[in-house]
Amino acid sequence: MGALAHLYRGEVYRSTIWRTRLDTTTNWAVVTLGIALSIAFSSPNASPLPLVLVGILILFFLLLEARRYRYFNVWRARARWMETNMYAPLLEDGDLRTDSGWTHTLAEDYRRPVYHVGLMTAIGRRIRRNYLWILLIQTVAYIGKLLVHPSGVVSVEEFVSRADIGPVPGVLVLVTGIFYVTSWAAIAIWSGRRDRAKFHSRGPAPTSMG
Repeated sequence: MGALAHLYRGEVYRSTIWRTRLDTTTNWAVVTLGIALSIAFSSPNASPLPLVLVGILILFFLLLEARRYRYFNVWRARARWMETNMYAPLLEDGDLRTDSGWTHTLAEDYRRPVYHVGLMTAIGRRIRRNYLWILLIQTVAYIGKLLVHPSGVVSVEEFVSRADIGPVPGVLVLVTGIFYVTSWAAIAIWSGRRDRAKFHSRGPAPTSMG
């Protein structure tokens, strides 16, 4: 019991550290978006290009955070596994149950550690938690910039022409932006449905970690 208690404390500590790293990555994305907003809206003649380029940084931060989330989920799953299979029975009836096979599952996870979620699932979860709102703010700000600066838009043709980036036509830029946003939204919806189906199929007594 003493060794398991120390093991649990260690897993909680590691999950806390990696949870802090997730927050740090999100903060980087928010700060870079804030800088792009400040530059783009600094004057009516300022270019909306920073709002486009910041999307590349946000994508990088999202992939980095998804990778960190996969590590975080390993420690979180182990701590949660011990909570549900060790501490909950102890608190309920004062008995440590080992006949359910949970100790074997935990031991195998230590012998052969693997990620408990895939990369796409991790990306979808981080989009649902944070990045969908960041992407929506970026998109709304970009559209607003095209609509009001340097003056109010009066036609669709003018709106499209304002999206031009050098030799790249505005139509291509806008179509790429629509694909960019809808792709992340689709991943978020897919991962949400997959998570709900997974947790529903596992029921109240899961047989595997993650």
